[in-house]
Amino acid sequence: MIYRCLPLLAAWLALPAFAAAPPTCSEPLHQAIDRLLAFDKPHPCSDAEFVRRVYLDLTGCIPSVDQTRAFLTRSEPNKRQLLIDQLLASPEHARHLANFLDVTLMERLPDRVVPRAEWQAFLFQAASTNMPWDVLVGEVLSGDSSDPKSSHRVKFYLERGETHQITRDVSRLILGANLQCAQCHDHPRIEEYRQEDYYGLFAFLGRVSFVTDKTTKKLALSEKADGETTYQSVFDPRKVTKTALPRVPGGKPIPDAPVDKAKPYRVAPAADVPGVPTYSRRAALASAITRSDNAMFRRNIANRLWAKMMGRGLVEPVDMDYPGNPASYPELLDHLAQTMAEHRFDMRYFLREIALSQAYQRSSELPEGVDERKLPPYFVAVLKPLTPEQLAFSLMQATGLTEVTRQALGKNANEATLFARLEGNVRPFVRTFGSPAGMTPSFDARMDQALFLANGPMIRGWLTINNGLAARLSKLQGDALADELYLSVLTRLPNAEERKDVADFLTRTNRNVAELAWALLASTEFRFNH
Repeated sequence: MIYRCLPLLAAWLALPAFAAAPPTCSEPLHQAIDRLLAFDKPHPCSDAEFVRRVYLDLTGCIPSVDQTRAFLTRSEPNKRQLLIDQLLASPEHARHLANFLDVTLMERLPDRVVPRAEWQAFLFQAASTNMPWDVLVGEVLSGDSSDPKSSHRVKFYLERGETHQITRDVSRLILGANLQCAQCHDHPRIEEYRQEDYYGLFAFLGRVSFVTDKTTKKLALSEKADGETTYQSVFDPRKVTKTALPRVPGGKPIPDAPVDKAKPYRVAPAADVPGVPTYSRRAALASAITRSDNAMFRRNIANRLWAKMMGRGLVEPVDMDYPGNPASYPELLDHLAQTMAEHRFDMRYFLREIALSQAYQRSSELPEGVDERKLPPYFVAVLKPLTPEQLAFSLMQATGLTEVTRQALGKNANEATLFARLEGNVRPFVRTFGSPAGMTPSFDARMDQALFLANGPMIRGWLTINNGLAARLSKLQGDALADELYLSVLTRLPNAEERKDVADFLTRTNRNVAELAWALLASTEFRFNH
């Protein structure tokens, strides 16, 4: 989703961009991907399939009809690489990546404490400057409530508001391990998910509480300078209580740093004053968890970015990475994770390399005579349903609303002002097509979604705007009309049978082009990236 640029963004935009790390090996990652997947022969997608896919994956929206035509008519042999680089450098990519980061870290939790606009602006700035994933996570996990100008840094904590939920979400979202069951006992089915691992993470956060700040009158994060974490298994008949030191799963315990006993706090806690200790276990979590040698940390982000681009993680579910649930291509995931660390968690580099691979550019159509049941994963491209944000912006693009709005803005039109005009249209899609708050996003086709597309006034209203899609189609005849319709909506030209269907439909309905366009917009094909 695209985010609103607030005045505070101007100061952040003055910051230097994070430089991409130099490669550390001679083989480009995209070639390594294809080598490790080891498919016998290429099965490339068409240019039309590619341009729709890459625009959706890198900018969150289908291309305009003009952008589609321009790409299909280009003759350079490296035109796909040129387009990938163009899109990755665009503000639209930064907006889309910011949305991915938002949904990944916050899972559509309600904005009860930290204004959403501040969080959105922070993520957009991070994506715009190519902030590395480890730096971004460190920023999110290490902030405190003492500086009201950087309240975005504690949103991850404040919107959850409970230390056990925070511990569970750190393990799921940042380490790729769902340790929820290990809160009460060792996981009954997963040997590697132990209670001592859960409470090692919890010990970083066990001194945290939440108070209403007397100055801001808002919920704030408070932390004590002392306090130990104890736990016992509900299955332990001896009821032995154990003490846990802060520890990242697989790592060594981290003792507290020495602190002057006379000065344990930078800000002493009180009933309505959030405490800020001189030494913060919670801040130590940020540096401990984001180390490049933390295999869980680097595997998680490599797997999630792979799933974003390829439609399915190498490990599924993405928060259940353990030996008993191996990656579909273990060596590939190891290489992706190692490369992510070697390139200093450069997400833009990583997305580019995936997009350049033959694996990403494979067709979603089965080769003739091939049994789908016998195919290895990724032999054909995975059909991905559009996210709520992708669906909203793609519908606005297809109906012509985006271009009409851009023209109305005139000389003030740019990516930020255009989004500011259009973002209100996205919220109904998030409510209708989004997963429940606090859950990993997933595709769930429901009756209310079908009714929203079929009978809702919003999309039909967009079809009637002046100079929109229906208006353009009404000025065309024959194959030219069918071509404009299919390029605008499905990012491809129609085949002979579809051109005949268009002609027959318009004859039967006395050229009801709006109804024809709506039929394609509400189709299953539009709902997926194909």
